[in-house]
Amino acid sequence: MNINLKPVGAQVAVVFGASSGIGRLTALEFAKKGAKVCVAARSEDGLKSLVAEIEASGGDAFYVTADAADFEQVKAVADKTVERYGRLDTWIHSAGTFLFAPFTDSDPEEYERLIKVNLLGQIYGAKAAFPYLEKRGGALIHITSVEAWRTVPFQSAYGASKHGVYGFIQALRVEFAEKEIPVAVTQILPAAINTPIYDKGRNKMPFKPRPVPPIYHPQIVVDAILYAAENPTKDLIAGGAGVGVVGAERFSPRMTDWITEKVGFVGQTSDVPSSGNYDGSLFEPISGFDTVEGRFSDEQFNHDPYRFISTRPKTSNALLAAGAIIGGALIWRTLKGRK
Repeated sequence: MNINLKPVGAQVAVVFGASSGIGRLTALEFAKKGAKVCVAARSEDGLKSLVAEIEASGGDAFYVTADAADFEQVKAVADKTVERYGRLDTWIHSAGTFLFAPFTDSDPEEYERLIKVNLLGQIYGAKAAFPYLEKRGGALIHITSVEAWRTVPFQSAYGASKHGVYGFIQALRVEFAEKEIPVAVTQILPAAINTPIYDKGRNKMPFKPRPVPPIYHPQIVVDAILYAAENPTKDLIAGGAGVGVVGAERFSPRMTDWITEKVGFVGQTSDVPSSGNYDGSLFEPISGFDTVEGRFSDEQFNHDPYRFISTRPKTSNALLAAGAIIGGALIWRTLKGRK
């Protein structure tokens, strides 16, 4: 089945979870390329400042405040987008919340809330967008994490939600293919990204969490999203270290258990103290974090060779061809030398 996606500049896009981090930069980049954009999140202040920034640069955007855990609010985002622009081409779902705590210190209502936002929110987004995408074709782009493959300590709720989204996407693709529905379903799997989530999330540890290095700039994820909006793609890892995480889990889960135990605890520990009972944005939006980047700008990588190659098939094929030629030449020389 052929799925034809429009150039980003000709699209109407929804970015859900746009007030900060990856979602905010995604909205800015889509608008910069000429797309008409609806931005949605719980933080109205963050959305207002985002729309003002887009309009100041000549872009076309509006906002809808919505909680990803409420289907009627999510549906309203899709409906209002079509009411304003006449159609919907791409739905990017980046909304997510965070709980940093051991399983033993995590409460059932915290698990329930996080699963509603991170897992059901993604499902609600697909349900809300689908009636409009089915008519004309388009793209569903789901932002998950490499934790959809391997979860680290203190993030059992977050990891479980990402695993759930991955399972949902797998079923969705097969159902769409069987019915020849012209909607591309892409999963973007960021590695450790420098966003405000590590300061916004609920934290029950006596220190502020940090991502396990290496840490990447959000632009690396946004570039993958931009590619998926124009090119039907199944899965894109954003941040080369994520390839190692997924590869290790595929190769040997037991070995990856050992690695995670060795690096997962120390890698997330910082020397920045916390109260040990920080509510964060799990249940309610909080102010002060409506930015693209988090507090790790001095440590982040601004470029990712893997993402560059994976979103350029011609370059990838050329490198594979070059590798095959060089490998063949080496084998030929070795065999010739044995005669």
